[in-house]
Amino acid sequence: MEGMARGVGRTEEVVDRASAALASAMLATLDRDPRALGDGDSLPPLFHWMYCRELALGSRLDVDGHQKRGDFLPALPFSRRMWAGGRLAFEGSLRIGEQIRRRSTVRSVTPKTGRSGPLVLVTVEHRISSAEGEVVEEQDLVFLERPTKPLVLPLVGSPEDEMEWSESLTPDAAMLFRFSALTFNAHRIHYDRDYAREVEMYPDLVVHGPLTALLLADLATRRSGRPLRALTFRARRPMFVERAITLQGRQAGESAGLRALDETGAVAMSAEATLA
Repeated sequence: MEGMARGVGRTEEVVDRASAALASAMLATLDRDPRALGDGDSLPPLFHWMYCRELALGSRLDVDGHQKRGDFLPALPFSRRMWAGGRLAFEGSLRIGEQIRRRSTVRSVTPKTGRSGPLVLVTVEHRISSAEGEVVEEQDLVFLERPTKPLVLPLVGSPEDEMEWSESLTPDAAMLFRFSALTFNAHRIHYDRDYAREVEMYPDLVVHGPLTALLLADLATRRSGRPLRALTFRARRPMFVERAITLQGRQAGESAGLRALDETGAVAMSAEATLA
């Protein structure tokens, strides 16, 4: 584990333009009217993930599809990567057509021991800003050893409390492929079935954690009719292609509790939103 801390404080900066074409493509991916957004409109929450992307050269990709560690993220002893959760604060509005800037900083690199063995937790701060707004985001990335046997998720009960909002969808391979393409995410667990099953030992293609978080943020803004001021989310168990997802939420004043249930009714992601 020696040397990992040398990556703390490392920064990178990227400038981009928030094109209407990408925003429209994301709406189509979510099965919404792609003509609903245009130049000057506010970006919906978490749509900023399509801009200022990590444009790693093909020669710099590791076997899993992620950029090799050691450039921005520190070199680590573990190669399996998961996006465990995040915290976001929204100030003002990022608008379609504007120039936006992302400044990213590695805030911490922390060795831990989890239920499946040793891991490293890396927290990265992103500040995505434009003339009228800023998103301040912290991402928690977990790096683990590659598994040696197929994943078996524990059976857990469904939550018993009732929620105000409930919607269901079943992500298919096309939806996962489109989301990967729009966010320039080449992690093979989302589109390469052989890799997902034989190398990372999942039963099938994995639904992106960020896609689930975006769907929960979308649920909160649509059903409350109010924009977000903050969002915290935590991934609790993976979900897989062609299996039903239930998105649920409940508003209480200026906050909303959110969760995504997998096909068994178990909580796969929990989230808390602060409404404007």
